[in-house]
Amino acid sequence: ANRGEIACRVIKTCKKMGIQTVAIHSDVDTNVHVKMADEALCVGPAPTNKSYLNMDAIMDAIRATGAQAVHPGYGFLSENKEFAKRLAAEGISFIGPDTHAIQAMGDKIESKLIAQAAKVNVIPGYDGVVKTAEEAVKIAKDIGYPVMIKASAGGGGKGMRIAWNDEETREGFRLSSQEAASSFGDDRLLIEKYIDNPRHIEIQVLADKHGNALWLNERECSIQRRNQKVVEEAPSTFLDIVTRQAMGDQAVQLAKAVQYSSAGTVEFLVDSKKNFYFLEMNTRLQVEHPITECITGLDLVEQMIRVAKGYQLQHKQEDIPINGWAIESRVYAEDPYKSFGLPSIGRLSQYQEPLNLTNVRVDTGIQEGSEISIYYDPMISKLITYGATRAEALARMEDALDHYVIRGVTHNIPLLREIITHPRFISGDISTNFLPEIYPDGFKGHQLEVDERMELLASAGALYITAQLRSQKVLDNLRVSTTPTECSHWELCVEMGEGRHTLEITKSGNVYTVEVDGVKVEVSGQWNLASPLLPLVINGTKRMLQFKVRVLSKLAAELNSYMPEKVPEDTSSILRSPMPGTVVAVSIKPGDTVAEGQEICVIEAMKMQNSLTAVKQAKIKSVHCKPGETVGEGDLLVELE
Repeated sequence: ANRGEIACRVIKTCKKMGIQTVAIHSDVDTNVHVKMADEALCVGPAPTNKSYLNMDAIMDAIRATGAQAVHPGYGFLSENKEFAKRLAAEGISFIGPDTHAIQAMGDKIESKLIAQAAKVNVIPGYDGVVKTAEEAVKIAKDIGYPVMIKASAGGGGKGMRIAWNDEETREGFRLSSQEAASSFGDDRLLIEKYIDNPRHIEIQVLADKHGNALWLNERECSIQRRNQKVVEEAPSTFLDIVTRQAMGDQAVQLAKAVQYSSAGTVEFLVDSKKNFYFLEMNTRLQVEHPITECITGLDLVEQMIRVAKGYQLQHKQEDIPINGWAIESRVYAEDPYKSFGLPSIGRLSQYQEPLNLTNVRVDTGIQEGSEISIYYDPMISKLITYGATRAEALARMEDALDHYVIRGVTHNIPLLREIITHPRFISGDISTNFLPEIYPDGFKGHQLEVDERMELLASAGALYITAQLRSQKVLDNLRVSTTPTECSHWELCVEMGEGRHTLEITKSGNVYTVEVDGVKVEVSGQWNLASPLLPLVINGTKRMLQFKVRVLSKLAAELNSYMPEKVPEDTSSILRSPMPGTVVAVSIKPGDTVAEGQEICVIEAMKMQNSLTAVKQAKIKSVHCKPGETVGEGDLLVELE
């Protein structure tokens, strides 16, 4: 009952176990999981409420195919007790916990009370459902700012807002309840104390129907944007044996308190003094489960299927090892230069995974030619690397990101690479505020050192000349027999960023000597112009390159100076959509006067709601969008006078 990479992941284990599979899909989503399964059925049109959340259509598909069990993956109906009840009523196994555990842990208010009773540390907060924005303000004042407003039925960062004052509490209440209603069909909210600068560390648990439960070590998930994880690792650099044991024991206490059976995850916030507080329990397989599989050697999907069938766990707590170190980077179709990642859509015109490297795993549900649409999560893949030590796993991750080829959509690999090579990340000094602290003005990309700039310019010049020389030949012979002997000296102009650089290039055999701004750089390598990756040796150092710069001949550069420059658009009196999506609400009409920072409209893309605000006080001249409309990136929404 899922799609994308998690459906592919489940199908892989089913094949290994000799179990036949059925994929469900929407009419725009016939991707890899549909091709991998033994059978596939369409359950409705693209919007999730008409397909992947459409229980009637999914139940019809189960009956039509005679399916005996459902693995719900994560997201969608994976933590929906009604779906689990409907399956149970028809004698279909739900590969997950029973409805009692889903209900108890899925409701953040009830789960907190159960956790307290099970002697699990909890965050101070209000234990009831908050009905109105004004009630939210009163409760927030009682607890003391800052507070976290979050959806009772939520997960995955949806329906969560941090508020530092009354006004933010009112706005957070409204946006969170809307997001919660559209993501989970349940707009109930709760409020708790927000712990500043925490780490987000979770414990993987595994329990059977015979009262046995284990904890499978922790995962460090502190690198987040908009409360969604970006980079995870196992184990954590922060935990010592005593804290790990205490967290594991409490996670198992909680699982036993709700008679939990299956794989589940107990999430904790950990402060700088290693105090830990229960956050929530996810009664499903987590996105980041592969890193636990790497360090324990267990196949969690296989364990879930065995438990659902009624088998006892095969392992005891003392059998669970920590072997080596694993890191996961979530590769998203997002523009990391906009709020650390606003959704990007398009077709993957070129796609090449770095699977030629050792100890690299890629969990994905797409392939070259796949379409990334506005309807679903923007994840392209999960890139996992494994090593005997953390340093080894990090070096592999850097290598893997450099070898990953994605064209056709904007992606977040530049951000991922900057995170894993940042000194603070390498030293393990991280918290959930890592990204805003490191990049207070937003992510601007890798800032090139002088040497790196020289190497990149020299490589671009050498590649341009290689392409020019190749275009003169057919089957290794010159196109025109009267062409004079090959030239071996060139002058070029390379545009990079805002700057222009003059290059002088000479060639001897396979080696180019490039003079950039008075500095000589030697570049050599196998010049395969058909490959999207360019392995070169630059000044004796091996480099793997993917880049995009503009190279002009000397004459073209001179003529280019006469071209009129495009004047940047004045955006102070217009509002354009920063991303593709659906207009959920329009809060103004022509003739209204708006204040700076006032909400103009809300756009939903890939299950996240984004409030767009006025950049100045002005009168609304015209409105070019209405609720329910689909808009593209850069589309005009509102004009101001």
